[in-house]
Amino acid sequence: MDDDYYSLNSILAENHKLSCSFTLDVEGLGYLEGGTENNIHQHSKVELPFWLAQTLSLNEFTTFPLPPPYSNRVKAALNASAQSVKLSNLVGGNGWWYRWGRRIADVLDDEPQADLLNTLLKAFINRLPALQDLSAHHASADHTLPESSTSTTETFRDGMEGDERELFAIGQESGKMTRNWYDSNGGKKGGR
Repeated sequence: MDDDYYSLNSILAENHKLSCSFTLDVEGLGYLEGGTENNIHQHSKVELPFWLAQTLSLNEFTTFPLPPPYSNRVKAALNASAQSVKLSNLVGGNGWWYRWGRRIADVLDDEPQADLLNTLLKAFINRLPALQDLSAHHASADHTLPESSTSTTETFRDGMEGDERELFAIGQESGKMTRNWYDSNGGKKGGR
């Protein structure tokens, strides 16, 4: 999960707006509110792109609440059944839930930051076994037969976010390579 300036995945992960409240009066930026006012007044709420919200928040010009994809409601759903949560839908179709969460955490104070990072880590740990099982199944499945997956596994696959989809593809490729190696050695133990 890179945060490289030129990484398309990082750009897509940060392609969100945050509802920010200004902590002071700002002259000449009233156009950000979309009205005719020249200035932004303290406590005014404005939707800002993440890159601008991040800079303003780090310099204490604005504050923002935790975005809905990381709310207590989502956290409770993840604690109840992490595999049933469609992370991709939380941050826009095929979104990058983990990456954007890490970027949000970079802006937060210590306690909320630790809480968000813990939520991201727990979600990843709880979803990883299902992701690995699903990728191994898809790698070893005989694709000449009709697909026999359950609705639960397909729902999980459809709900994978960007990083999980990348790991899924790596797991599939690894399983295929292992199967090819095993088959090329005649299925003998130790390859001899």
